[in-house]
Amino acid sequence: MVMLVLRTYSVYAAGRVLVHSEDEKMLPAVTFVLGGAASGKSVIAENFIKNSGLQPLYIATARIWDEEIQLKVDQHRARRGGEWTCVDAPLDVAGALGGLGPEACVLVDCATMWLTNVMLDGLDLEAQQRAFLDALRACAAPVVVVSNEVGQGIVPETALGRAFREAQGRLNIALAAEADCVVHVVAGLPRTLKGEMP
Repeated sequence: MVMLVLRTYSVYAAGRVLVHSEDEKMLPAVTFVLGGAASGKSVIAENFIKNSGLQPLYIATARIWDEEIQLKVDQHRARRGGEWTCVDAPLDVAGALGGLGPEACVLVDCATMWLTNVMLDGLDLEAQQRAFLDALRACAAPVVVVSNEVGQGIVPETALGRAFREAQGRLNIALAAEADCVVHVVAGLPRTLKGEMP
């Protein structure tokens, strides 16, 4: 058990859950926040990070394809504020997670954009997903991962769309299995599916 002094209180790294010395809630090792597009999941995830008292680190997976995506990225940055450190990792989320210490608190936003990049670049999805999950297990900092639930809509028209839906479903299942806490967000309302909400 390693004792760390963070700000004005002590935190113990015990197993996979960080426990505050004064019995206040801290983030689990891995929290998975899942929801539909524009459901409010990123705001919920950001608040988990802000309330941790740790140094907020944002791992951004989006690629700026057009003005619409740039506008969305700008809105996210403005909402988070200047205290966040941002690392762009459209493909190498595992590398971005490597070497982080327990003084940080990480938001990966989002697994869906990461998956899109991996598939469009024609990379070995199984190997990339394995590296992502291994990095989550090994990360010393608590991590919150955001992802989209894409399986509750219509069947995609194209073969690529259907392959993506299946891959996203498998990735979400794997992330949920790895996570200590899983939160489903609908219309801005979080509901705990696994563990205890931070």
